[in-house]
Amino acid sequence: MLDRDLRRALAFIVPYWRRLVLVLLLSALSTALSLYLPLLTRDFFDRALIGRDLQTLIRVAVLFTVFAAASFVVNVISGLRYTRVSADILFDMRLQMYRHLQRLSPRFHARTRIGDIMSRINNDVGEIQRIAAETALAWVGNVLFLGGTIAMLAWLDVRLFLVTMASAPIGLWLLARYRTKLEDEITTLRQRSADIGSFLIETLQAVKLVVTSNAQEREVARFRERNAAFVRALMSMQRLTYLSGGLPGLILSGGTGLVFIYGGYRVIRGEITVGTFVAFMAYQMRFLPPLQALMGMYANLATVRVSLRRVSQILDEPVDVQEAADAIALPAVRGDVAFEDVTLSFDRGAPALEQLSFTVRAGEVLAIVGPSGSGKSTIADLLLRLLDPDRGVVRIDGRDLRTVRLDDLRRHVALVDQEPSILHATIAENVRYARPDATDADVAAAVHQAALDDFIARVPLGLSTVVGERGTALSAGERQRIAVARAFLANPSILILDEPSAALDPASERQIAEGYEAVMRGRTTIVITHRVELARRADRVLEIDGTRLLQPHGA
Repeated sequence: MLDRDLRRALAFIVPYWRRLVLVLLLSALSTALSLYLPLLTRDFFDRALIGRDLQTLIRVAVLFTVFAAASFVVNVISGLRYTRVSADILFDMRLQMYRHLQRLSPRFHARTRIGDIMSRINNDVGEIQRIAAETALAWVGNVLFLGGTIAMLAWLDVRLFLVTMASAPIGLWLLARYRTKLEDEITTLRQRSADIGSFLIETLQAVKLVVTSNAQEREVARFRERNAAFVRALMSMQRLTYLSGGLPGLILSGGTGLVFIYGGYRVIRGEITVGTFVAFMAYQMRFLPPLQALMGMYANLATVRVSLRRVSQILDEPVDVQEAADAIALPAVRGDVAFEDVTLSFDRGAPALEQLSFTVRAGEVLAIVGPSGSGKSTIADLLLRLLDPDRGVVRIDGRDLRTVRLDDLRRHVALVDQEPSILHATIAENVRYARPDATDADVAAAVHQAALDDFIARVPLGLSTVVGERGTALSAGERQRIAVARAFLANPSILILDEPSAALDPASERQIAEGYEAVMRGRTTIVITHRVELARRADRVLEIDGTRLLQPHGA
């Protein structure tokens, strides 16, 4: 009975079964060609050398060359085809993980380290791909070769074959003994690797804090501790790998000496010919390497099982927001928004919002103010349906958001965060992100509306300037202006501004506010802020305190 992780892996493999069957047939042909080569040694000794038959000598030499070359060519073709299909299968796995991560709610991303996610989507899937590409086909080839070798050994001489197989049960018992221990050690090693990745991401993103706090050596010490834990896990895993792969193989190798003694004894007694014994020993020498390789591959199998388990932990994460099977299209939106007795709690227990009710009329600008932690930003997540309320309903134009298509909803509702997401791309590509089909003229108009013209004129490549990862090459104000341009180009029916000027000085805030006024004009806008400059431009102001709505007052 296959466990759940292996069944999941099989589901990725099934669509490619035709290509895999071809690879399997090619591998079987290559194995058959290779298995014929040792049999030629029997004729070489018994008929060509001992029988002094020159014609047989030439025939054996020609056949050996032809079969060896054919086996090599078929093996190369099989290997290349398998590498391609394994890469396609593993891309499907990585793609499914990526799509699933896109669907998971902010709850998941808030509690999960980015380093742990990257370790699974890169390291674990990469390890599965490495073993699939380098080991799986070799495993199939070794199984086929081992089966064929066993058949040839039994056919050449049954009694010698039984001597060969006498030590196999001991080797297999030793292999099984290390199974659970090896998987546990590999799991620990992967976690230690993920700890290092998370540490590096966290401290490199906060490098300015580290340097200005004179914490460089302290962080180096923490890095050294995590690396030491990784090395301890690595050494422990390697010791078990050597024992699980090498010790059983060593036991099996000891049986070769018995075959030499018993086979030589039977040749001396005239019970078998020299050619038969030499052919048997040639197969015997070929019997041990694939068997030892299969035992050594057990460590790789344990690694794959651990990686599959870690991948499954991501894929098994429940998706909080599901689109209804009968979701309705939302081709146009007027912009009426209503929250009706909305309550939402996070994992920490206390509600982020509790029985929240308010309405926004189409085209109205509403400012929502309140202290940090009062649930203001959660309103944006609910409107974009990144989260669903535990109780209550969020509506747009009278429709419950849980009944409409997600693509349509997010086309009509746009969010500008406190820290706008800026990609490692050109300014034009960042502005165009929500509307990749926008023309250059559209982009230029959006840039002008966001008051970016002076900035664009100062940079050497203009709109083709690459802004650096997370927009680190830009100031906070420049990042916000790019967000303004992106929002203007997206042309949403409902715009949400979540603390868009929190990191700006008063002068920059006034400039940004003027840019946002152009974007807000004529569309429903919810401004989540604690700054006066933006709040005073709203038609109404609502105040949230302690997850509840206080009495609304004018702007």
